Amino acid sequence: MASLLARWLYSLALRLLTPVYLARLWWRGRAEPVYRKRIGERLGYYEHKPRRGKGGVVWVHAVSLGETRAAAPLIDALRREFPGMRLLLTCSTATGVQAGLELLKPEDDQAWFPYDTPGAVFRFLKRYRPAVGVIMETEVWPNMMAEAQRRHIPMVLANARLSARSQRKGRRLAVLLVPALLAFTRVLAQTARDAQRLREMGARMVEVCGNTKFDITPPAKLLARGHEWRHALARNVVLMASSREGEEEGLFEAWKGLPEPRPLLLVVPRHPQRFDDVADMASRAGFIVARRSQWRDKPPAEQGAADVWIGDSMGEMPTYYAMADVALLGGSFAALGGQNLIEAAACGCPLLMGMHTFNFEEAAQLAVDAGAAARMKDIGSAVRRAAALVVDPRRNEWVEQALAFAGQHRGANERMAQRITMLLTGLDSGR
Repeated sequence: MASLLARWLYSLALRLLTPVYLARLWWRGRAEPVYRKRIGERLGYYEHKPRRGKGGVVWVHAVSLGETRAAAPLIDALRREFPGMRLLLTCSTATGVQAGLELLKPEDDQAWFPYDTPGAVFRFLKRYRPAVGVIMETEVWPNMMAEAQRRHIPMVLANARLSARSQRKGRRLAVLLVPALLAFTRVLAQTARDAQRLREMGARMVEVCGNTKFDITPPAKLLARGHEWRHALARNVVLMASSREGEEEGLFEAWKGLPEPRPLLLVVPRHPQRFDDVADMASRAGFIVARRSQWRDKPPAEQGAADVWIGDSMGEMPTYYAMADVALLGGSFAALGGQNLIEAAACGCPLLMGMHTFNFEEAAQLAVDAGAAARMKDIGSAVRRAAALVVDPRRNEWVEQALAFAGQHRGANERMAQRITMLLTGLDSGR
């Protein structure tokens, strides 16, 4: 009874906040126009009819860019296990939508994930009628899970992770989150620690399958482009990968403290709407700045004289890792939990990270143990270590250790695809 009352109050709050939510989408659309497209889908109203065919609809929700990239090899594995499937891919962010376009086949659909009001999720599930739903990593929505359970749609939380910090926060909303977790037919966790925390939060049928991000293979074309740029530059390169707000000022201040000649500093902000702000910040710090958006296939020769490059493009992270001698992990030098560090290892790029990696704690520790990464106390010490590492002959050992680390933990996607396909074919009753 308490959980029903909590969900009713939660739903009432969402309904009252709907105008604010829509206004926020419109505001974000100033910098990223895709947010203003098909806004009705956020409320469960769809202009286009879903594609129909003989295969069952496998719904995969990947909230943003990182989850969409992680979902790519899982979707490939699902297509191998269940060749007749038709994909419905939902995202919540512009970067996720853009990345998701590359994963679609002609018979597939893509839509915005609906706002978690009872009406919106009812219309969404009635419209697309998925045979199974796969939610990536950490997304747990009370009304969506309740409606899926009412419709007897098996739901899987795939590549699931739950940090100790998120678990503490989740306990404050246990009356809402526990019923939602119980509604999952299967929970496929990244690590044993994630599995234990999810069980403690109330999840059932939890199994450790590994991290899908280890199965991501960087596109050879992008890696080759990065190597080509690095060769043309004839300069050492330090990359700040997926930098977050609150990190760049300290980075630029520490960079100015290095003796000249300095390596090229390549900064790739995590969020596209911050590209201009970070470029302006670098200019105000006194650096000569070049931007990736200023050229097409390869940088003009004069760009090699810049102090700082801003990687203001989408989908080119493997290129940036390939051209870098060493990378700093964004999100780990402020209390933000870090970013996916596996992609750097798969590209053979040595990695330095800060103390805040609670979103990827086990992968971070495994990388340190394997010699693929090192942990630094702050951005200043990381900058100094990076500047020394680019000319250190032992860097080659880091490269080999990074590649070996990335290759040791593959196979999660096949394991998860097999579990999901069993639900599709009726071989697994779930409970």
